[in-house]
Amino acid sequence: MDVTKVGVLGAGLMGHGIAQVSAQSGLDVVLREVDQETLDKGVGKIEKQLGRAVEKGKLEQADADGVLGRIQGTTDCGDLADCDLVIEAITEDLDLKVEMWKELDGIVKDGAVLATNTSSLAVIDQAAATKRPEAFIGLHFFNPVQMMPLLEVIRTVTTGDEAYKTGLEFGAKLGKTVVEAKDKTGFIVNRLLVPYMLDAIRAFENGTGSIEEIDIAMKGGAAHPMGPFTLLDFVGLDTTKSIADIMFDEYRETRFAAPPTLRKMVAAGYFGKKSGRGFYDYSGEKPVAVDPGV
Repeated sequence: MDVTKVGVLGAGLMGHGIAQVSAQSGLDVVLREVDQETLDKGVGKIEKQLGRAVEKGKLEQADADGVLGRIQGTTDCGDLADCDLVIEAITEDLDLKVEMWKELDGIVKDGAVLATNTSSLAVIDQAAATKRPEAFIGLHFFNPVQMMPLLEVIRTVTTGDEAYKTGLEFGAKLGKTVVEAKDKTGFIVNRLLVPYMLDAIRAFENGTGSIEEIDIAMKGGAAHPMGPFTLLDFVGLDTTKSIADIMFDEYRETRFAAPPTLRKMVAAGYFGKKSGRGFYDYSGEKPVAVDPGV
């Protein structure tokens, strides 16, 4: 299918980015949120991103205006009816996602492709909640969507060739590096990345090194752009724990289990950069490593 109009469910961390890159690729976008206030915040983030690009000379003002002009914000699911591709980017909660798909299944036109941006849940569990599982795929973007080049395209046991081809072509149209992934919890990146981050926490817990030392070591010794604790704070400790819980429930392997330090920090509300504190304190000019003391 030739995708010309994309629906995006959720204008949060991932949704607003998906909407922006789609519009920047010349596609019409319908961005849906549950209320106007949340929608306005999401559109505001897009405006801010585009404004920075104009200031840095990476984008002309007329082009930025064109991108915004291709994004239609709405709180009405009915506005997604004529979209060729609808991408879900709401909370990582299977029950909420399934409930949403059951509603949308009767709204979105026949022939459209449905996709979830889940980072860890099995795609088939959402596809099976619709009457068109053959038209359902996974499109796993990475944060921030505007900068991260990768897109994992996931095929379930029910996905048809046409829907899968649409997902691959859509990713290419956005200029993403596209990889094909099987519908296995965590897919490729998180299947490898999450245990690595969890193991860094365990290394700290057993005294292998301090937070800063482990970060410095992995940057200097493995050529990683950021250390595991900086990455944990960037991803979000709550998000990481949620993914770990889902993966442990699926695989029942110790390497996927959330370490005590992670569980306690999340319980305390220390989610990382977005909350101002995680393994680093972000209240000053520069992040400062903080011993969790747990």
